[in-house]
Formats: sequence, structure tokens, C-alpha cells
Amino acid sequence: MVNVHQFVLSAVAGLGAQKHLNDYAPTAEFTKSIAIVGAGDGGLAMLKTLLDFPNSTRGTWDITLFDQRHDVGGVWLPELHPVSPPDVPETPLYPLLKTNTPVPSMTYPGFPFAEGTPLYPRHEHIQRYLSQFARHYGLYPYMRFNHSVTSTVWVGNSTVGRWNITYEHSDGTGRRVGYKLADHLVVASGNNHYPHVVAWPGQDKWLEGAPGREILHSVYYRNPEKYTNKTVVVVGYGASGRDAVLQISAVARKVYLSLRSIPERWQEPIPEGVEIKPQISHFTRRGVVFNDSSSLEVDAILSATGYEVRVPFLSRGNALATDANIHSNETYTQGLTTNLRYLFPLYRHIVSLCPNHAPRALAFIGLPIFIANAPSDGAQSLLVAHMIANSSATPSRDDALRELATYEEYLRREGYDPYTRGHRLINGEGSDYQDGVVRLLKERGVIPNDGRPYVEQWRRDIEKYQYMKRGWKRVEELGVADEWLRGVRTETQWSDLMKRLDQWQKEYESSQ
Repeated sequence: MVNVHQFVLSAVAGLGAQKHLNDYAPTAEFTKSIAIVGAGDGGLAMLKTLLDFPNSTRGTWDITLFDQRHDVGGVWLPELHPVSPPDVPETPLYPLLKTNTPVPSMTYPGFPFAEGTPLYPRHEHIQRYLSQFARHYGLYPYMRFNHSVTSTVWVGNSTVGRWNITYEHSDGTGRRVGYKLADHLVVASGNNHYPHVVAWPGQDKWLEGAPGREILHSVYYRNPEKYTNKTVVVVGYGASGRDAVLQISAVARKVYLSLRSIPERWQEPIPEGVEIKPQISHFTRRGVVFNDSSSLEVDAILSATGYEVRVPFLSRGNALATDANIHSNETYTQGLTTNLRYLFPLYRHIVSLCPNHAPRALAFIGLPIFIANAPSDGAQSLLVAHMIANSSATPSRDDALRELATYEEYLRREGYDPYTRGHRLINGEGSDYQDGVVRLLKERGVIPNDGRPYVEQWRRDIEKYQYMKRGWKRVEELGVADEWLRGVRTETQWSDLMKRLDQWQKEYESSQ
């Protein structure tokens, strides 16, 4: 059922901009217009997959990728102009960032990292890899940098229509506003932009109690030196929290780690001297009080409390509602919604099932978490590209909604609330998820069924290598990284390196 209120708003917005939109509308030579937002690994995968179609198919498509930044890379591209609260940085990237997964797992299929790339490299290698990928496949001519999409309005109904896209761009003399019409909108703008900021009772009084006190979200974290000789509480132990604890503990007077619960098995060991504390309860003028009633006098709080699922340009165009309290699929008939953890209803975390726009008009690349991004982006992009080319590539909205409801019920049986869990995959199902997305296209006869899974066995084997990361650390400490990396160019050679390294470290630890 069409949301009449949204349709009226969309139509009014569209009419107001029409005199500009005519200048940007597809001409008669184009049969489809496709807009992609984001030039990180997801947007690049989407653009490349569309361009993989033969010219006889995509030659009549108008394809444009918008990105608000100056180059490809997404979160891996350093910001040119650092900002402070309340402004939000373009990226949470910090100078000492290294990958926490081996680079072969982060590659687009068939496009390995260059010889000599460290197995767990710094961020510069990832941005360079993405730039090389874009150049190799001729993606740059289709990308519009320094173009920030500000609003996307659906003008139409549940069957037909187009997106009115408003963007701002810099032309060297200032910011200008532009418009574009698109039949299909693909959102690949990433997950780590809008910090989930926690507020505790009494924190304002504590901040006022002494000069230099600070509560900061990890999106603003850049260097540990600012915490030299200070007492710091880091809240959360995800990827950014782990790095912050490791780096800050080397220079701080004392570091405490505040956790909701202590995991049965630590993914990464806690640095020596770091003390575990429960969740923060509140602040007094003198210090922080935890849930066990213990208290501390500290200098700074670094809050590694994650990010919220927001897409501001969809919200401004009334295409996405926000309700942090929703935990039910009864809202499926009301429109596309985010509760800041979960964006729904989506088919396989990708295709919007919102009844307020045409089927297959809106898709998302890169929402799943706990998955290897680049190959997953490739699988999702295959689904979206073929969906754009052939409406039979995906099931009907009703069938897709039933599948979504079944998946959410599966999560509940496993002990997870899907509306809290969000797009985090469970039980290490990342490879199975990718295989399932591509298998759908094969089963529906959209692409040839070659009988092979999408995820190569060597990628699955990476999950078994328990000694590899410690092995690479020892390789770097011994100064022999160049010897290990010499001549490693192909996927087969990278796979062999990881296997040998894991066995090498296992034998070393067994002999100690």
C-alpha cells in the first residue's frame, strides 16, 4: 500500500525542482539511469559489476557514482580537514590503523593485493589497492568526487517512478547545487559514519569539575599521545576499542576497560596493566561510578560504542523513517525504517522491500557486519546489477518478505533479537551468506550454474588459521617480512603463504 503522505511530499519536492531536473534528466539514448552513492569498496564493486555487462546491454544505461570526498577509499581515505565535535569526521581513520584481518580475505575475487603488501597492513595499502582496482577497471570516468548527495526523493508510486537526487558539489568557486533523476539508487555509503554517543547521568557536572576532562567518541580518536600520563577509561572492546586500548596503554598512566560483559574467549589479549571494569553507571563531580558501585577519578573517557545505521539523504527525502524503539516486523507495510541498529525491510540485507517505491528501485551494498567486505560487496553487487538488468533476478516482494520473516525467526531461535543484532551475521556465516546470494541468481537462471560456490575454499580456510596473526607479528619482529612476501602475487600464492605461516607459527609455539 502506498504511503500517501510520503507520496505527496515527494511529488511536491519533485515539482519544485523540475526546472532544474530537466537539465539533468536522462536523454532518449538512455534506457535506465543508475545512481550509486559512495566510492568505498562497496560502491566500487557495484560500479565495476555494472560495467561488466556487455555494451549491448549497459551501453544505454546512464551510470553515475557520487562521493562527497576527493578520491576513492571510503573510510580508508584520510581526511584532509580534521574536525572537532559536534561536527562529524569524514572517516574514523586514525594514523596507526592496521587491518585486523589478513589482506587476502579483503580482496575482490581475481584481483589480489600487489606483491610486497604486508599480510596485516596499514590503511595506506588498502586505499592504494582500491585506487588500483578503480584504475584497472576504468571506473574513474563514472565517478563524481566532491559531490555530496543531500536528498533523494521518490517521485512516483509503488509501481513506477524515479528518484529526484539533489547534491552539492564544489566547482572551485564555491558550493553549487545539482540535480539528477535516477531509476535505480544504490546506497554504498558505509556503516562507520554516525557515532552512537552514550550519555551518562552526571557527566556534565564531572566535565565541569576540572579543566582538561574529556568524553570523546572513538570516531574522533587519532593519536594516543594526547592521553600521555593520563588515567583513561575506554568503553567497549570492538575493533576501534581494542586498538585504542593497545595504543593508549603504552603512554597513559593507567587504562581501564569498561565492558557490558566479559567474553568467554577474548579475540585479542588485553595489554598488561589494563584493568577491566563493568559498565559505567553515572558520574559524580569527582569521578566515574560503575555498576558494581566502585568509583575512579579519571581524566578522560574514550567511548568506542559503535555507530548508528543512518542514511541522512534518504531521511531528508522522506524515503527512510527513524524510530529507535521498533522491534517488530509489523511495520513492514509502513515503509523503510531504521531503528539505528537495523534498516528494514530489506531482502538479504540488500534490496529494499518498501511499498512506497517501485520494486528494485533501491538497494544497499555493504550493510552486513562480521564479513569480508570486498568479496561480499562483489556478491551483493552481482545480485543488484542483475536485478537492474532483469526483474526476474529477485523474487516478488511478498515472497521476499516471507523469506525475511523466516530469517528473523531463525535469529530469534538462535537467541538473537534481529532488531538489536541488526546486520551482524551470526555463527561465522559470512561465506555461506555470499554463496547464498550468488546461488540465488544461478537457481533463477540469471547467471550460468557452474556448480561452484562463489567463495573459494582458500578463503574459507582462513578461518581455520589460529596461529597466523601471531606468526605475522613474529615475522615482523624478526625483520623477515620481505622474505615471506617476495614473489607472492597470485591468489594461489597468497593462500599458500597464509597456510605456511600458520603451520610455521604452530610448530614454533609447540616447541616452546
